Amino acid sequence: MLSSFRGVDYFLIDSMFDEQELLVRHTARHFVDAEVLPVITACYREGRFPAEIIPELGRLGFLGASLEGYGCAGMSHVEYGLIMQELERGDSGLRSFVSVQGALVMYPIHRYGSEQQKQRWLPRLQAGQAIGCFGLTEPDFGSNPAGMRATAVRDGADWILNGEKTWITNGSVADVAVVWARAEDGIRGFLVEKGTPGFSSSDIHGKWSMRASVTSSLALHDCRLPESAALPGVKGLKGPLSCLSQARYGIGWGVLGAAMDCYETARQYTLLRKQFDDRPLASHQLVQEKLAWMITEITKAQLLALHAGRLKDRGKLDPAHVSMLKRNNATIALDCARLSRDLLGANGITEEYPIMRHLCNLETVKTYEGTDHIHALVIGERVTGVAAYR
Repeated sequence: MLSSFRGVDYFLIDSMFDEQELLVRHTARHFVDAEVLPVITACYREGRFPAEIIPELGRLGFLGASLEGYGCAGMSHVEYGLIMQELERGDSGLRSFVSVQGALVMYPIHRYGSEQQKQRWLPRLQAGQAIGCFGLTEPDFGSNPAGMRATAVRDGADWILNGEKTWITNGSVADVAVVWARAEDGIRGFLVEKGTPGFSSSDIHGKWSMRASVTSSLALHDCRLPESAALPGVKGLKGPLSCLSQARYGIGWGVLGAAMDCYETARQYTLLRKQFDDRPLASHQLVQEKLAWMITEITKAQLLALHAGRLKDRGKLDPAHVSMLKRNNATIALDCARLSRDLLGANGITEEYPIMRHLCNLETVKTYEGTDHIHALVIGERVTGVAAYR
């Protein structure tokens, strides 16, 4: 039997956290151990999100954790990152739910919304009494949001929205969707409530990844909205892209949790499993080389995430920094999952262990919120001054 997770800290990184940060991590870790791990295997197998835990996410302050006011916890960005790490140790689908709710729904309302919109939605979203989704990706435009075809046209005092969005986390269960559409004066954001005439959603089935997450498509057909539904504080792509930077930051921390879970599972397994003259697998050189590679990459990723969090708390983290964080940490997490699966042999593909679930999830996480290649181009533009997107 493998023992419970005690953390991964080869380089004494815990000494770099203060008492409050460690308390937040402990709270999130206990929540995952007590509420998530007992049910997540069944949820993944059945293809459902454990909605029963949403109220507790709100009670603990995990929804919109780094936002101020309106019932939000006002945590630091490092504390928020540690929450994301522990939640993704449970499952990427859980972290994705919390990330979408906070970074992609509450954040744009908090930053760009009217006071009326903030008062109406933020307290309910924070408490988990309402669920939100973020409508940016379209069937023909993922990595190129500037090509979006969804439109918003003035009709008197109202707006008429038409278009489709896809790969939308929480889409069919959301009470409100933050939908981005092209208007005459630039790309605008709108709060589209569930039940609005002309607005519908449908779930995407047949996923082999992110099975414990609701993934949907949204359709808007002559969807009429009042002016009060528009986010007044932003026009242009900087609106949705700023939201994506918030989400990508959380992913950079979150994938560490999945990597740590895979590594620790493999480490314990190779110490317990005996082969060849009744010796533990961990006594063999090739096994130790894999474990050494994983702990080294996890340690470097921890330091990158922590430094990014400190910069963000000082207001000095920019999108190009976030691209390096997301790209590096998602890549090493997926590699750790693959190496861990290899070390467990055939057992690595069974649901008795979390590795194959993490591995399948991380294939998605490496792609969404900006693919590996798109983030490479963001970094490339930063170091050369030349944009190579087209």
